[in-house]
Amino acid sequence: MRSRPRVAGLLLAAGAGRRLGGRPKALLRHRGRSLAEHAAANLADGGCDTVHIVLGASAAEIPTPGGCHRVVNPDWSDGMGSSLRAGLAALPEDAEAVVVLLVDQPGITPAAVARVIAAHREGAELAVAAYEGATGHPVLFTRAHFPGVARLAVGDAGARGHLRAHADRVVRVPCHDVAYPADVDTPADLRLLIGGGPAAPTGSWCGRVSLSADSTP
Repeated sequence: MRSRPRVAGLLLAAGAGRRLGGRPKALLRHRGRSLAEHAAANLADGGCDTVHIVLGASAAEIPTPGGCHRVVNPDWSDGMGSSLRAGLAALPEDAEAVVVLLVDQPGITPAAVARVIAAHREGAELAVAAYEGATGHPVLFTRAHFPGVARLAVGDAGARGHLRAHADRVVRVPCHDVAYPADVDTPADLRLLIGGGPAAPTGSWCGRVSLSADSTP
């Protein structure tokens, strides 16, 4: 019997946190653990068979979350695209698909990860979380799309260019009832970490964080 295709988790955590005064976002605390630990656990608990974390700025200061494979991107200052490329290159050959998360979105949950993986199990090659009209993370794409994603991942662009080029094949997976995609980018955003955010996200949250029609990096 053919074994189930393996899905890897890829956590991008290489940024310097310049708008936070140079504090690495991966080390910010949320629900009693670092954001790196929080996001890595969400990938694993959501169904990823293996989890890779891409570090860059302050990599020496950031412990590898338990169970994760560590990837250091020496070109992190070139933008998020370089970290995505480094992460894809490090994935095991038996990974049929990858789920990508950003370390600075504490409201993404294992349930959202599980939903995009379920969409893949049902046949989706490209799947993105949908939040009441906007799209965001988690994002899933199969190995066949790795070269195309990597080719267009330049500067601070991630998978967005490839997803737009194949918009007719992208499955939008409703996640607004189980996750909220707000970023921790500035000191004002640290409020998202106080008390861990709302226990049960609702549709009104997405309106408060002013998502664009397409916020997928």
